[in-house]
Amino acid sequence: MISRLVLVSALVTVFAAAQKTWPVTEGDAHLRDFHFQTGATMPDLRIHYRTLGTAQRDPSGTVRNAVLILHGTGGAGTTFLRDIFAGELFGAGQPLDAAKYYLILPDGIGHGKSSKPSDGMHAQFPRYGYTDMVEAQYRMLTEHLHVNHLRIIIGTSMGCMHDYVWMERHPDFLDAAMPLACQPQQIAGRNLLWRQTVIHAIRDDAAFDGGNYKENPPSAKIATDMMAFMGGNPLTWQKASPTREKGLENFAKLTATNVDDANDIAYAVDASWDYDPEPGLAKIHTPILHINFSDDTINPPELKITPELLKQVPSARFILYPYTAETRGHGSHTLAALWKDKLVEFLKATEPAK
Repeated sequence: MISRLVLVSALVTVFAAAQKTWPVTEGDAHLRDFHFQTGATMPDLRIHYRTLGTAQRDPSGTVRNAVLILHGTGGAGTTFLRDIFAGELFGAGQPLDAAKYYLILPDGIGHGKSSKPSDGMHAQFPRYGYTDMVEAQYRMLTEHLHVNHLRIIIGTSMGCMHDYVWMERHPDFLDAAMPLACQPQQIAGRNLLWRQTVIHAIRDDAAFDGGNYKENPPSAKIATDMMAFMGGNPLTWQKASPTREKGLENFAKLTATNVDDANDIAYAVDASWDYDPEPGLAKIHTPILHINFSDDTINPPELKITPELLKQVPSARFILYPYTAETRGHGSHTLAALWKDKLVEFLKATEPAK
């Protein structure tokens, strides 16, 4: 869900090998006259993306090998170019071999290099929701990249929730979906409360000045730290910080990272306001492999929401990954080594008939 979760893992695991550089093509889709659900309009909404591989079309002109990979709140497509993800999936002979698949890694509205409040509009940037984010992805694919079909969508956290929006709004556009670390229900309970705490910590800060601040307010740092603490799990935090001295050292490392713009954070955390796939679940016919993690603080398994709701979807399979020494709480969604074998099985099971 959260870009800082990668840092949480880094505090626990030292990656001795240098990150591999991938042959990525980057670009911007300029979506003209983009209409938001709120009624606001932007004459030019920019969606940045990265691609690996080449689109392959069948005789009818339908793209058959496109894979859309969607990041979490506060993240960007670059999240998936790290060894813990791309190094497990994108290489020769791996599950999403870039020589076989056309991999598309966009930055959502308000994230990365896509249009966001900190570009200049600040608090005048339109309030966006998950429906807006998915429609922007759809237009990027169809109008700019000329992709008319997806082999699979893989979404982590916020991207996991985007999977459900995609399946309900564009059901015939994709062959399969793999949501990782979310619930197919509107944000409520503790998940809502921590989000509101982050939003109010920022917007109730006098230095926020209604979003028109000249310097990033101190509350942005507090919000950034809190988002990081929602990730990981007790085991990994304890291993990383077994003493008070080590804990304070790691806290200093965590809080010394670059702090995102306050408006960008508040808008991104608020974007789930329109997410509510539950009423339409029974109509979904897309094959689904949904994986949650037993040590996920944001989507705690004891709620049993996802396995119960997915009983309405005959095409869905749910897996609750166990709490192990290798898992990293919510951030496990980006540790592809944990679940790539399941992806391989799922791709085989959903291979379209030729």
